Amino acid sequence: MYDMESYAVAVIGAGHAGVEAALACARLGCKTVLFTISLDQIANMPCNPSIGGTAKGHLVREIDALGGEMGKAADACFLQSRMLNRGKGPAVHSLRVQADRVQYHNYMKHVCEQTENLSIKQAEVAEILVENGAVCGIVTTLGARYAVQAVIIATGTYLNGRIHVGTVSYESGPDSALPSRALGKNLQALGLPLRRFKTGTPCRVHRRSIDFDRMEPQDGDPEIVPFSFSTPKEGLHNTVRCYIAYTNGETHQIIRENLHRSPLFTGQISGIGPRYCPSIETKIVRFAEKERHQLFVEPMGLQTEEYYLQGMSSSLPEDVQLAFLRTIRGLEHVEIMRPAYAIEYDCVDPTVLRPTLETKKIHGLYGAGQFNGSSGYEEAAAQGIVAGINAALQILHKPPMILDRASSYIGTLVDDLVTKGCEDPYRMMTSRSEYRLVLRQDNADFRLMPIGYEIGLLPKARYDAMVEKYELVEKEKKRLWKTTIAPSEVLNAFLTAHDTAPLSTGCKLADLIRRPQLNYPLLKPFDSERPDYAVEIGEQAEIQLKYEGYIEKQLAQIARMRKLEEKALPEDVDYTQIRGLRLEAAEKLNAHRPANIGQASRISGVSPADISVLLVWETALQKGEQRS
Repeated sequence: MYDMESYAVAVIGAGHAGVEAALACARLGCKTVLFTISLDQIANMPCNPSIGGTAKGHLVREIDALGGEMGKAADACFLQSRMLNRGKGPAVHSLRVQADRVQYHNYMKHVCEQTENLSIKQAEVAEILVENGAVCGIVTTLGARYAVQAVIIATGTYLNGRIHVGTVSYESGPDSALPSRALGKNLQALGLPLRRFKTGTPCRVHRRSIDFDRMEPQDGDPEIVPFSFSTPKEGLHNTVRCYIAYTNGETHQIIRENLHRSPLFTGQISGIGPRYCPSIETKIVRFAEKERHQLFVEPMGLQTEEYYLQGMSSSLPEDVQLAFLRTIRGLEHVEIMRPAYAIEYDCVDPTVLRPTLETKKIHGLYGAGQFNGSSGYEEAAAQGIVAGINAALQILHKPPMILDRASSYIGTLVDDLVTKGCEDPYRMMTSRSEYRLVLRQDNADFRLMPIGYEIGLLPKARYDAMVEKYELVEKEKKRLWKTTIAPSEVLNAFLTAHDTAPLSTGCKLADLIRRPQLNYPLLKPFDSERPDYAVEIGEQAEIQLKYEGYIEKQLAQIARMRKLEEKALPEDVDYTQIRGLRLEAAEKLNAHRPANIGQASRISGVSPADISVLLVWETALQKGEQRS
């Protein structure tokens, strides 16, 4: 063993979580080292090279609002952009892009290389050194020892990774990269509870073997909405077309006949797979009544002929994969370039983490991304920036950043993981948030930029631009409430044509915008005094006007929740000694160690009656402390 340089923070793993964590630490002034098994795997996309999607787009917007990099990278490297769920309300609108895989990796690698205070090293970390319950260093497999004050584990699917294709299995990280073998034993020795999860990815096929004329084309949006609030809209355009195809009865029959060769059904795979992103063989079994399943045929980049078959992850043998793919319209002559595979890996039980993503047992040790039991690039990046910010703040002796459920989808994600845990790889969805009308992707800047600016990740110019934007929104709302529009033949014909009641008397323009059949852009011809604002000003004004009542109700719910969050619980209390608590609740509370009563209320097995007991106990405790 030999000594190397000292750092404030060491980040283990350079996937989406590791990159955001390392950038946050370095940008906050902490000397940081980012370890990766291969420099060629930095910000790699071993699954679909896409960013965003339902709820995931919210996460990317929030990362950007805090000062992260994922949104900027997606804007720089996208091939096709689409806003999902446009036919529904704004709460579930979610941006998604198909990205250039190689370009995205190059972009993120270069950003890391150019960042002050950040060193990147190709090495496998074998051991985390702990003294007196606190992190003090790391050791690589080459015997290099680095003194550090904090460690962020972001190992993704590399930790004891094992690939499965049919009956064949072998130790590997994604894309046949080297796995992380030594670190798992060290983490167990440190007392971290590890478990086995599984995920998978479809095969990659050659462009020349696809008959696109036999598939449904899927174009991007004509007007591109960027992920980053700092990316100009001008000059953004789609460069590729994606396609949709479908499985059929023959496809399903081939899969059923070969289930005995699938490691998912033979017992070869022990890890738990993602509930919301199942393999094609799992879909066929679980949804046996369905006559077909959709798949998306999407390019991997402009400088490659590889295409990705979204929705077709599998662990079946390669010959079976080829056979069932060739039953699909447009893929009759398909050539597989990389077979689909399943991958098992180790991860931690996230209930051992604090809301800062620091472990409760070891000071200065943080987890992020798939290591915490989640699934997805966006979920990983979101946890990465949280862990990175909090590691840096701790070193700088500043208060931690804790995002609650009402502040963000990031807060919901972290709270779900550390409070409820996860029985399968966790995926963010809009339905997981009880405050989704408030937590829209369009207002992520308003919600989180003040935090990013206060912490020091967001420059003043970006913060000031956000403040000015929402001042204009308020100004426009006031104008719309003051502006009266008189009935006219032209206006009433317009209203009738849009299936809404004509006017008999004057009406505030705001009231017309609030009608479900109408919107801000539609009424422009009747709004002669309308200022020439940016599109997003009108969008924000309209959303706030239309959903004002619902938003107020959610804000009231948030206020009640935050009252519970403000009631802190001591770390060292023995809940079995609190009179009136049920035994199950006391055991759960002792195991989870919630930071406050709000968090305690979300622990499975803790009832409303138990919370009432805690509230009485906490009030008595506060009175006792005041007397003393």
